[in-house]
Amino acid sequence: MNMQTSTPMPDLAAVKARQQMAWGSGDYAIIGTTLQIVGEMLCEAVDLRAGQKVLDVAAGNGNATLAAARRFAEVTSTDYVGALLERGKERAKAERLDVKFQEADAENLPFADGSYDVVLSTFGVMFTPNQEQAARELMRVCKPGGKIGMANWTPEGFVGQLFKTLGKYMPPAPGVKSPALWGTKAQLEAMFAAGGMVATAGRHFAFRYESAQHMLDIFRTYYGPVHKAFGALDAAAQKSLETDILALMGSFNNAKDGTLVIQSEYLEVVVTKKA
Repeated sequence: MNMQTSTPMPDLAAVKARQQMAWGSGDYAIIGTTLQIVGEMLCEAVDLRAGQKVLDVAAGNGNATLAAARRFAEVTSTDYVGALLERGKERAKAERLDVKFQEADAENLPFADGSYDVVLSTFGVMFTPNQEQAARELMRVCKPGGKIGMANWTPEGFVGQLFKTLGKYMPPAPGVKSPALWGTKAQLEAMFAAGGMVATAGRHFAFRYESAQHMLDIFRTYYGPVHKAFGALDAAAQKSLETDILALMGSFNNAKDGTLVIQSEYLEVVVTKKA
């Protein structure tokens, strides 16, 4: 008798609810602010022009939002975690930048087809549970001939490996795809090539901290997924996870002076939608 097994369909709504809680815990803005250079580089990669209508999806505390606004674009910044948008508002106000902030789900964007010249996401939309639906939404709200710019962590890079390490202790729901697939050319081609031209470039972001322990303490306190993972484990498992993360950081550390410098690989993506 031939017994066939299939992967159960994941409850994506439940996954999304857990993710929303994770990203709302801690204070991602503490880490997010250090990534500002990525938003600046992404705006250059899409050749952003003054006056363009720009949507930042899963914007977090607004790195790409601010970078686009500094270039005199008309920016709408969205995320499904309201607390992160509040951080973005504070930053925009401090720089006297005119930005619209709106809570929105990347998988169900409340905007008309072809509303934006440029759609951006830095380390944001890659974490959506329904990857294909999120990709369709990015394409839908981008105008014909417009551009979608993304920065996505790769599977092989430090952050990709960090999530793999977390997954050993907090396994993802069966059937849920790895966020790091957004950092692979094959997955991007599968999701976007039918509607546009996909161009990618390998980049690195340098995490700079006093030491591996310093970075771990910051991530454990403020970075939602790490914060939630430690909070869900007993003392023995927490110690084991701490050991594994410190070892991972040590393997990626390029500094020779006692500090920590980790070059974390990400994929810079520009999708030009068909006219």
